[in-house]
Amino acid sequence: MANLHEDYDKLQTAFIGLVVAVLGVGLLVLAKNLHLFPRLAWLNFFPVSEIGGILFSFGLLGIGLDYVQRRSASRLQSEQLRQIITEEAPALRDAVIRGFAFDQADLARVATPDMLDEILRNSLALRLGDVTFARELYGDIRDLAIASTERWHDARVELTLSPLTMVRGTPSGSASPATRTPMFALTARWEYTTIPASPMRRFVCVSDRQEYRDLSQEAGPTSAWWFRPVDDLHGGSPEAFELAQFTVDGKERPIRRSARDGSQTYSVSVGKAAVEAGEPVVISYTYRTLVRQDGRLIKIDVEQPTRGLTVQLDYRDAAVQDVRLLDFFASTNRARISEAPEAVPEQTIRAEFDGWVLPRSGVVLAWELDDLKQNRK
Repeated sequence: MANLHEDYDKLQTAFIGLVVAVLGVGLLVLAKNLHLFPRLAWLNFFPVSEIGGILFSFGLLGIGLDYVQRRSASRLQSEQLRQIITEEAPALRDAVIRGFAFDQADLARVATPDMLDEILRNSLALRLGDVTFARELYGDIRDLAIASTERWHDARVELTLSPLTMVRGTPSGSASPATRTPMFALTARWEYTTIPASPMRRFVCVSDRQEYRDLSQEAGPTSAWWFRPVDDLHGGSPEAFELAQFTVDGKERPIRRSARDGSQTYSVSVGKAAVEAGEPVVISYTYRTLVRQDGRLIKIDVEQPTRGLTVQLDYRDAAVQDVRLLDFFASTNRARISEAPEAVPEQTIRAEFDGWVLPRSGVVLAWELDDLKQNRK
């Protein structure tokens, strides 16, 4: 459009100059032949020939001067533009970099998800000095964190390990209590703050390892627990896993259970209103399960990116000793691990972590059986 306007302006100037020159020629001709028109003798009072010469000269010179002036102005503008670009290039570069680094709204307007991924990969490659490492590392972080549906805050996990006094619903023909594999009862209570992304939560207990891996890798609202079959118990047994309570902001939600061969599922409605509101809520739930005594460890996984995590195990009633807590958090920050002193009756071990914990991270709690307590029992 700018070129079209400039061409139109040139054409208009040339046309006006040509009209003025032609008018000047006409006046010169008229002045030379004015004696042939007696009725126009009164024009001799005016310097017709001088006016015609001025108009003719002005028309021709105007066209030439406009052409020369436009070339000079175009050359001057080009030089000024080059000078501005040369002088202001560092400032423009810094402004662009600052805009991409800090102005999220501007970046969101011009950048697609693919462009953002490429910017982050290239930035990380420059920072690390290794393109392959940067691309693979960013791909893992993106899949773990960006693909997650929720962000959890201030998560607290309270675990209680206690002796199993009775197994409910022992089927006929099953192993007698004397020959049953020794088990511990584990009660786990989770509490965290989040903006819910799904109106439903599911808790699935399975005995198939591949099914457990598939469920654990899903980024949705499903929590998976693997139960190793023992005696007559499997993932579908009510004694193997039970969701005892689920609350949203302190209000209990009804729990529905369904079962099939080797697995069981508990479904809870978080509430469509809580999802549509988009406001943080406190979610708390408690489940009970069985743990083999000779298994000697419990693994607690984090399902969503979590900022601030506390895990505590109370084992005062269990016949165990030398309890160890191992964290596997991919972070430069270290978890604070503490144990209750021997002078107090409580027997607890706790890990506290203030940073972000990525999915599939967590803690492992391992113990040794206390043979003396076992004999007394």
